[in-house]
Amino acid sequence: MSTPPPQHVRAAFGAKSAEPELIEHGPVWRCDDVALRPASSPAEASWVAQTLGDLDVPDLRIAQPVRASDGRYVVGGWVGFRFIEGRAEPRYDEVVAASLRLHKATADLPKPRFLNARADVFAMADRAAWGEEKAPLDAGLGGRLFDLHAESRREVRLPNQVVHGDLFGNVLFAGDAAPGIIDFTAFHRPAEWAAAVVVVDALAWGGADDALGKRWSHLAQWPQVLLHALLFRLAVHALHPKSTPRSMLGLERAARQVTALLS
Repeated sequence: MSTPPPQHVRAAFGAKSAEPELIEHGPVWRCDDVALRPASSPAEASWVAQTLGDLDVPDLRIAQPVRASDGRYVVGGWVGFRFIEGRAEPRYDEVVAASLRLHKATADLPKPRFLNARADVFAMADRAAWGEEKAPLDAGLGGRLFDLHAESRREVRLPNQVVHGDLFGNVLFAGDAAPGIIDFTAFHRPAEWAAAVVVVDALAWGGADDALGKRWSHLAQWPQVLLHALLFRLAVHALHPKSTPRSMLGLERAARQVTALLS
């Protein structure tokens, strides 16, 4: 959303006189020490705000939610949290480590009710990757590669829990400060899978070195959770209206790396 939050929204979050500044995470608008982001799903945005507000994770900076003057988390389609410094950097092993620390803290959270009703591209791709539902995958934009790799899919016997399934590009670094988390894209899958999604994304689009996947091979059922993460990204790509053959090239590279680890 390229339009800044309107004045009544800024006022509700205590930033009436602030001049909104568009920053790269998001889109997110900084209004002094408050950051505002669009909330397409009020129920999900409220859950994220409450969840982040309750989390205390060692060696992670968690953006604290800001309630509006009437106590709500969401006003006029916007949610607020305290601004934290930093930007995404290609420190992928640190992102994976941050993922594991974060998900140790979220292991006992109950599954959010909104997940069962979610029907967007990412939810469809998630269920397709785990063999729970079929999805209309574009063959040329990932569907053919999905079918090929799905043949190697085996059961993953790891506990499902609440995880952030989109940490690549969304963990903020500021020098030697602890990594920062400003949002939470919820899924109900193994913690190892969330780490594997970071690896697949970094291999596909982040220029990560080929050994990244091997460095985390000590994680439980790593080849299979990595394969499930690859299937998820292939399904997202095959379903997403903005996907292109060019962006497919990165996933083909990631697929070669995953195949090598499976063999």
